[in-house]
Amino acid sequence: MRTVLAAASALLLCAIPLEGLMAETAMDAAALSQASKQRSTLEDQAAVAVTIYNDDLALIKDSRRVTLPAGRTELAFRDVSAQIRPETALLRTIEGIPPSLIEQNFDFDLLTPGALLEKYVGREVGLVTRHPTTGEETEEPAVVLAASDGVVLRVGDRIETFGSGQTPGRIVYRDIPPNLRDRPTLVLALDSDESGERLLELSYLSRGLSWKADYVGELAPGQDRLDLAGWVTLENRSGSSYRDAQLQLVAGDVNQVEEDMRQPQYEAMATRAAQPTPNMREEGLFEYHLYTLSHPTTIADNQTKQVALLDAADVVVDKELIVQGDQRAYREPRGELWQDLDVSVYLNATNDEASNLGLPLPAGIVRIYQRDSEGNLQFIGEDRIDHTPKNESLRLKLGQSFDVTAERQQTEFTKLSGSGPWKYQFEGAYAIRIKNAKPEAQQLTVQERIPGDWTMLDESAPHEQGNANTAIWDLEVPAEGETRLSYRVRVRF
Repeated sequence: MRTVLAAASALLLCAIPLEGLMAETAMDAAALSQASKQRSTLEDQAAVAVTIYNDDLALIKDSRRVTLPAGRTELAFRDVSAQIRPETALLRTIEGIPPSLIEQNFDFDLLTPGALLEKYVGREVGLVTRHPTTGEETEEPAVVLAASDGVVLRVGDRIETFGSGQTPGRIVYRDIPPNLRDRPTLVLALDSDESGERLLELSYLSRGLSWKADYVGELAPGQDRLDLAGWVTLENRSGSSYRDAQLQLVAGDVNQVEEDMRQPQYEAMATRAAQPTPNMREEGLFEYHLYTLSHPTTIADNQTKQVALLDAADVVVDKELIVQGDQRAYREPRGELWQDLDVSVYLNATNDEASNLGLPLPAGIVRIYQRDSEGNLQFIGEDRIDHTPKNESLRLKLGQSFDVTAERQQTEFTKLSGSGPWKYQFEGAYAIRIKNAKPEAQQLTVQERIPGDWTMLDESAPHEQGNANTAIWDLEVPAEGETRLSYRVRVRF
């Protein structure tokens, strides 16, 4: 009984503030409905800054000068991104007395023929038809009964149905529903103590804006120098344009919470380090890198824009031919058939000042060209690089060698033991034959990935151990000749 009385008393005490809260909420709703309405367009815009990240994410900072009355105001902030994340919006006052922000609503229901028709379900429209012989137009009233999968109209005493996007004539609407917007709009409910002009900045995160780095390099005839230019490619599909924007780009992987949502003389050139282009400044930002465009630029909706990122002349590179084998040859007999191996062609560089680079490079695709004997530029391959800090190595795989070929043969294979996990032992002997059709000798690296715990028993040339599972041989293949590598290895699993 005592417990029941206590619960009843607590309930009674809670009822009073709850009624007051409901009354206050009702008063707020009434006040909002009676608030003056005002809109801000791009004509009010004082400045806009756009910071674009790698993973389809951008930070927009839109500053506008508006005059607010005293009291409650609904400020329609037009031309925001159609892919705004409303929960990230932040309003701050740069100049003037700050108003209080009561609530905000993102109106993303944009005015389209389909949306307009859906809003008119249950309402009357005019149906204009044309006489097939005279061409005379007549209009009769009709009521929209459905518009979700095709159109259903009541016209007089009959029901007309049409497939999606089909009608017997032209539909005339009497007005535009207030909840349809011709442009993406964020409506801010504000309360100001005084009237006057303010400079407000609306910051928010948005999808639909992305950037990537693209690099173009021209390889010197000696294949040891490279002129490298970098470009930033921007793409705007956010549903809004950003006029004369301050543009910044962040290179790096920013964590986001996943939401549950539906020709030059190379030998004569002086050595110099890579530099950002004069219109792009680079700096560190937290654990990322920030690139700032020195001049404002307009990023139009549904536009791809390119901006110069860097210019690096006479970069030191070296070409490398690499042969990589197949791990399965160490686990099972393969017979004495020769197996063709790819000879991959790489360009290597070090991202440091000694190599005439030394600039943090955002991830992107590097495309390499070289001039032929008549001076025409030819494409010779491309590869993607990750974000590459200063002093790190760069390796570009450009393709497969035409004139240098390789093949491997398993000459012996014996199972020494094995009946359970980690008790298998195999011993095998292998031969790798490399042929060179070029008129000059070629350096080549053989990289064999050997699984398990392995021991090299015999070899025709000394190897180096790259890591626990890799044996590396550096070989020279004579001009228009061949080189043969043989070795025996024991492996245990």
